[in-house]
Amino acid sequence: MLIFLVGTGVYLTIGVKFRTLTRIPQAFKMLMAGRDKDSQTGEGDITPFQSLMTSLAATVGTGNIAGVATAIFLGGPGAIFWMWVTALFGMAIKMGEAVLAVMHRELNEETGKFAGGPMYYIKNGMGDNWNWLGSAFALFAGVAAFGIGCTVQSNSVAQAVHSNFGVPGYVTGIALAVLTYVVIIGGIERIADVTEKLVPIMASVYIIGSIIIIFFNIEDLIPAFKLIFNSAFNGHAATGGFAGAAVLQGIRYGVSRGVFSNEAGLGSAAIAHAATTVDRPAKQGIVAMLGGFLDTIVICTMTALIIIMTGAWDSGITGAALTSKAFNIGLPGPGGFIVAFGLIFFSFSTILTWSYYGEKSFEYFFGSKVIMPYRYIWVAAVFLGAVSNLDVVWAIASAMNGLMIVPNLIAVLALSPSIFKEFNEYIDEEDKKLLDA
Repeated sequence: MLIFLVGTGVYLTIGVKFRTLTRIPQAFKMLMAGRDKDSQTGEGDITPFQSLMTSLAATVGTGNIAGVATAIFLGGPGAIFWMWVTALFGMAIKMGEAVLAVMHRELNEETGKFAGGPMYYIKNGMGDNWNWLGSAFALFAGVAAFGIGCTVQSNSVAQAVHSNFGVPGYVTGIALAVLTYVVIIGGIERIADVTEKLVPIMASVYIIGSIIIIFFNIEDLIPAFKLIFNSAFNGHAATGGFAGAAVLQGIRYGVSRGVFSNEAGLGSAAIAHAATTVDRPAKQGIVAMLGGFLDTIVICTMTALIIIMTGAWDSGITGAALTSKAFNIGLPGPGGFIVAFGLIFFSFSTILTWSYYGEKSFEYFFGSKVIMPYRYIWVAAVFLGAVSNLDVVWAIASAMNGLMIVPNLIAVLALSPSIFKEFNEYIDEEDKKLLDA
């Protein structure tokens, strides 16, 4: 699966002439221009900026805190290098998914809203013989949403609130359920209105807190990068509480945790990008590719540097506990609250966006009549997740999450000629305009 993912990313990156890497500054410029809804010329429900923030609300989550720590614990510091590699090639997959999502989306005549994502670009792009593959994706996504996007997230919030503030799980569950209801009952527009404000705030708090810790330990910054690169190509011997890791372990866990964090290849982000107000699919593709960059290259790197710079990485603990330990070493007192803040708000934002992903998956099967009942069931599931033991749910949801990748990447590869044509033509046109000017 990991070879399939990275291989697809490499293929798409070559197909667009490495422009996903060279056009990052242009992508940020287009992202900022996409904040104003009145200036958009295409049809859609939310702005390009809102669609990226909505997709980031789902991807920026426990993977940025617990996933990074797990990668280092299992694969050594070198795993972070392979997370970076995965993210850079994953940008091309994010781009391709968004291009196809806008290209093959549908307008629901009953609701007046757009619907898109892998199930629609399979249905409308690959022909009737492949409808079963689109249905398979929608099924996997619908089931996964209630697990990894809902109950698992509310459970993480309840545990973080209880361990830091002593609040019982049922109280957190009620509060989360109410807040979730207030947002998702308004549909994608309200979700986007909330995420476009919440995501920049929560990411900024986490990044600024991380930068402060890095600044206080600045003498360890260069050695940390040296350790990452050395471990990536030479492996790392056992030391302290770290059991040691060969190069292949670093690659394996770096790639797998990178995919878990930025969700490149999963196809879920395409559901949000399909609702955007753009007049060219390639425009949204350029904005969408920033998802992997911001999630992994920026936020995951902050977590990794602090774990390594503070020396916590070889303590023998893993997951969110390792990240908390590192932040507390780097900034005693406030450090632990930065991690708790991240866990709470990263998880809550994931609940909001995955509610939309699941909704569109069930709407694909049952039509718009399922939307309101689904939203009420989702709110109930948020509460249940906060007060339940989720070992079985986690296992089922993780399996469905992984299964989403297969139909999505088959479609992306099958439809890659249209991705290359649309993306390269748009870039060439923009370059010609600049030369003519």
